Amino acid sequence: MLSKPLAITVGDPAGVGPDVVIDSWLRRDQDGSAPFYVLCDPATLAARAKLLGRDLPLEVVDATRATTSFANALPVVPLENVFSGAVGASDAANSRGIVEAIDRAVRDVMDGAAAAMVTGPIAKKSLYDSGFAFPGHTEYLAHLAQLRTGIPVMPVMMLAGPQLRAVPVTIHIRLADIMHALTRELILETIVVTARDLEGRFGIPNPRIAVSGLNPHAGENGTMGREEIDTIAPAINEARSLGIEAFGPLPADTMFHAEARDTYDAAVCMYHDQALIPAKALAFDSTVNVTLGLPFIRTSPDHGTAFTLAGTGKARSGAFVAALALARDLAGQQGQ
Repeated sequence: MLSKPLAITVGDPAGVGPDVVIDSWLRRDQDGSAPFYVLCDPATLAARAKLLGRDLPLEVVDATRATTSFANALPVVPLENVFSGAVGASDAANSRGIVEAIDRAVRDVMDGAAAAMVTGPIAKKSLYDSGFAFPGHTEYLAHLAQLRTGIPVMPVMMLAGPQLRAVPVTIHIRLADIMHALTRELILETIVVTARDLEGRFGIPNPRIAVSGLNPHAGENGTMGREEIDTIAPAINEARSLGIEAFGPLPADTMFHAEARDTYDAAVCMYHDQALIPAKALAFDSTVNVTLGLPFIRTSPDHGTAFTLAGTGKARSGAFVAALALARDLAGQQGQ
C-alpha cells in the first residue's frame, strides 16, 4: 500500500469527471484502489452524487488526512474557486477552478504530500476562451514542472493499455502542421524519454522501441515521401548509438497486430491519431494516458468529458479506475 494518497482532479466539472470519481470511490473495495483525495468544490460532488442517486459521504480534509478518511468518506480538498454547477455543457466560469485544481495537484505531488496525480478530462475550448495559453494538459504540466525546478521539461504522452503502449511524437497540432513540426531532434528526444521512463518507471530493462513511418508504407523507399529517409531513420540511428533498442521506420498499417506487438515494448508514432487510434481500438476502457518526462507521476483516463453522459449514470469508470491503478503501480515502483 502507498504511504501517500493520490491527488485527483475532476477536470471539467460539467462533464463525466465527477461521475467517474464518485463511482471509483464507491468501488474502492472491489478494485483495491489506493487512497486518493479530490481537489474540487465539495458542493459539486455532493450535487452530482444526488443527481446520480448515489449515497456519498464526503469529508473535507487537507492532503495529510486523506488516507485516514478514505475508507469511510470521499476525501475532498476544497478549491478557492467554486464551480458553477452546470452539468452537460462546459461553462467558461469554471476555468479558474479547473486550472487551480491542476496547479494544486502538481504542488502536492512535488511537495511530497501526494504520491502521484490523476487528472479528469478537460474541455479545451472553454479553457482557451478564458485565456488558457497551452494546447492541453500535457503541455501545461510541463510548464508547471519547469517553473518549480527551473529545468526545461520534454513531456511525452503515452497511451498505456494491456496490449499496447503508444507514444505520439506530435500531439495537439493540425495535420497540416505535422511535417513542419517533425524534426530529427524531436523524434530522437521522444524516443529517449520513452526508453528512459519505460526502464526507470515501468521497470522494463532495455526496452524495445518500434518507430513508425509517416507516409503510407513508410515512404516506400522514398517514392511516397522522404521523411522516413531524411528525418525518421537518422533519429532512430542516433537513438541506437545511445544504446537504445529502437528500430524502424515501420509501416504504421502493419505494426499493431498481435504478432508485431510482441516485438516491442512501446510504439513511437509520428502523430496523434496514428498512436491513439490503435490504442483506443484495442482497449478503449482500460487504456491510460500517462505523461512521461515529468519529475512526477501523472495519469489520466483516455477519454473526453462526454458531456452528454454527465449526470445520467451511464458513464463508465473503467478507464478512470485503470488510471488510478497505473498511478498506484508507478508510485509503488518509486517507493512512494
